[in-house]
Amino acid sequence: MNRLFCDTLYFTALVNPKDQWHQSAIEIEPLVETVDLVTTEEVLTEFLNFYCEFGGRMRFEVSGYVRQILLNPKFEIIGRGEMSFLYALELYESRLDKGYSLTDCISMNVCRNLGITEILTHDHHFEQEGFKILL
Repeated sequence: MNRLFCDTLYFTALVNPKDQWHQSAIEIEPLVETVDLVTTEEVLTEFLNFYCEFGGRMRFEVSGYVRQILLNPKFEIIGRGEMSFLYALELYESRLDKGYSLTDCISMNVCRNLGITEILTHDHHFEQEGFKILL
């Protein structure tokens, strides 16, 4: 394992001590510190959107956290692209029996393309696609 994918749930849990996954996210930090990390612009957008109604203080905190991620050399941020959107839409359409979000589909495709099999999340949709979830 040389890279892990960071899902929205992981970021959400890290910044909020009241989140049900906060302790799990903290406990896995020693592993996280030893590997490179990957996420997508869509995940960061989803993370910011999740906290948009939590008040100005929390909005300021999470926007600062996203800025730190963007500047951190351990992180590879995969940007948006027309083809990545279309490929994710194909996965979305092919799994009509699942509750996958389009962000999940983009993330799954990125992980497959990069050979990443372990995800910092508790989202079982990733397990359904054969990934190992770490929270």
